[in-house]
Amino acid sequence: MSPDDDAHARRAVEAVWRDESARIVSALTRHTGDFAWAEDLAQEALVEALAAWPGSGIPDNPGAWLMSVAKRRAIDGWRRRERMSQREPLFVSEALVAEAIDSVPDDADPDRIDDDVLRLVFVACHPVLPAQARLALTLRAVAGLTTDQIARALLMTVPTVQQRIVRAKRTLAVESVPFEVPDRAERPARLASVLQVIYLLFTEGYSAAEGEGPIRPDVAREAVRLGRQLAALMPREPEIWSLIALMEFQSSRFAARIDADGLPVTLGDQDRRRWDRSAIARGLEAMERADASTRGLGYYGLQAAIAQCHAVAPSFAETDWEQILRLYDALESLAPSAVVRLNRAVALSMARGPEPALAVVDALEPELSGFRPLPAVRAELLERLGRTDAAAAAFLAAAELPGNAAEGEALRRRAEALGRL
Repeated sequence: MSPDDDAHARRAVEAVWRDESARIVSALTRHTGDFAWAEDLAQEALVEALAAWPGSGIPDNPGAWLMSVAKRRAIDGWRRRERMSQREPLFVSEALVAEAIDSVPDDADPDRIDDDVLRLVFVACHPVLPAQARLALTLRAVAGLTTDQIARALLMTVPTVQQRIVRAKRTLAVESVPFEVPDRAERPARLASVLQVIYLLFTEGYSAAEGEGPIRPDVAREAVRLGRQLAALMPREPEIWSLIALMEFQSSRFAARIDADGLPVTLGDQDRRRWDRSAIARGLEAMERADASTRGLGYYGLQAAIAQCHAVAPSFAETDWEQILRLYDALESLAPSAVVRLNRAVALSMARGPEPALAVVDALEPELSGFRPLPAVRAELLERLGRTDAAAAAFLAAAELPGNAAEGEALRRRAEALGRL
């Protein structure tokens, strides 16, 4: 086995985990009834793949290979616990499971949605867990993010994330939380957490926390799918439709967000002819569903309204920046955060000029230290003010911070264009 074979296998395992972890863990949870054990089984299967794939080659269906190994380990575990007789019948083929589901009459339960990943989200968002623990656990299980990535997404330390995930899994086991979508009466208590998880899942797809590429369209599509499944369960909740609208508007830009070198393209430089008009239409339709409520725009509604301003603008220059600034003012009033203030600063720079925006960005330095978008925005503002050397230094500083490799390369090229490299 050569080092190249080992590296290739490791990259394949990492890719499969990113793409398949949610379905593998959720299916194992359904089979075993134990979320923590299901994740352990999936991780053990990954270790076995790292040992086997360099010599045997990557299987045609890596996800199915991992699932098969994990199920085999579960059976071995049940044998060791002398509980095989109770559990082994659960391991029927996927075809038999599908046949059993299809045999249920359509009118048996109008609220039923047979979606293991959505069930997993609801389990991880159970009210017995603290809010931050719900997010950390779900990003781990559903998005397949590492603890480093989760720590950056939630602006937390890695040890804190690790502790919260371990405690959350222990709590779910102690409380015997069932693997199911809760009934109607219990859904509202979990809705805010479920929406936040889907939002963060989409954010990972829209702007990858690490890795080679700047976007993960498959992750974003999964977030949109989960959002629509959630809307089918709770069709009268405007924030669900608002989140769907936000994700549709944002995902409409995917084709224009990467250049020929695989590097990210800024909003101002994107070819809007490549935007997906069908996604924008779906976003507008979802906004109409959200606007039908008399509750007014919430957290996701305000963000969707901002994204809609971009989606319908004929060009970057013709964007209604004053309206976007007003929407950010409302968002900051509703849910104040340093990230919201940073995004508002960008709108402020377009509506009123870069100088007042730079003062806002500089004030955010202590709170967002180590957050790559902060020096990247600062660099943009400095460049517009003609402070070339400072802009180049800020672009380089942003490139050195954690994030995906393509974005880092794009930032270094911006510095090079200003004559710093």
